Amino acid sequence: MWQQYLQQIQQGDIKTLARCISLVENEVPGFEQLLELLPVSTTPVIGITGPPGAGKSTLADALIGHITSLGKKVGVLCVDPSSPFNLGALLGDRIRMSEWYNHPNVYIRSLASRGSLGGLHPKIIEISDLLKAAPVDYILIETVGVGQSEIEIAGLADCTVVVMVPESGDEVQTMKAGLMEIADIFVVNKADRADADLFVKNLHLMLAPAFQSKQFPVQVIKTIALQKKGIDELFKTIVENISYQKNGDKKYWLLAEKAWQLIQQKKMAAIKKAALKDKIEQEGEKFNLYRFIQQFLKE
Repeated sequence: MWQQYLQQIQQGDIKTLARCISLVENEVPGFEQLLELLPVSTTPVIGITGPPGAGKSTLADALIGHITSLGKKVGVLCVDPSSPFNLGALLGDRIRMSEWYNHPNVYIRSLASRGSLGGLHPKIIEISDLLKAAPVDYILIETVGVGQSEIEIAGLADCTVVVMVPESGDEVQTMKAGLMEIADIFVVNKADRADADLFVKNLHLMLAPAFQSKQFPVQVIKTIALQKKGIDELFKTIVENISYQKNGDKKYWLLAEKAWQLIQQKKMAAIKKAALKDKIEQEGEKFNLYRFIQQFLKE
């Protein structure tokens, strides 16, 4: 059955792809067998992240348009904020990218972050690898707007694009420990606004130390996504960056990061917070955090 599913996905059967993503997302028994059948893939993954309101979805929409205009196929994973009640996606991207849902060269899937601090879905690694088995030329992953939380997209994407706006100003300082350090390309979107050039200049000054430590310097691209301006230059820079990364050791670090994440998930799968809370309550005032965790570390 799983082999048949994989063959159908490789032949471009969108319904089977959608069904298999749901099987993986919901951890239907046996889904690991499908993942173990996946062939090696070199399909590049482009991650798009940045603070809320920077225009990530609009930029992704413009990139989809540019990629399809080149006759290429693109798979898109949009990670939306989760509802706090049922953990479902709020599906805002279905509104912004509505023109692509019936396009033969575009596959879009909305996923819920389900409370993940890194702005991604808990099964994003498996789903993106499954999408790589389909006949697509590029994969775009757009994260939830994040700030200084753990930025998981850097461990998933071949090229990470951080979208910002001129109004970010001093917020750049607060983001240095997170977004600032994982970007391969910075996009200053809404570049028609006041002080855009000054913001770009300050961004270059802040990145100067990074330029010295990286063989492939971090690029800063100005765009006006709503008007599709700067998208051509951005895509060329993305392709150049991905081409360079293939010759470096980043791909091995990416694989190591993915392996670490998956192993961590498996190790923690049996540990439930509700059960921990019950055990802690039973210990009452005698509770010691460090003695408590030792019983799990020994298992």
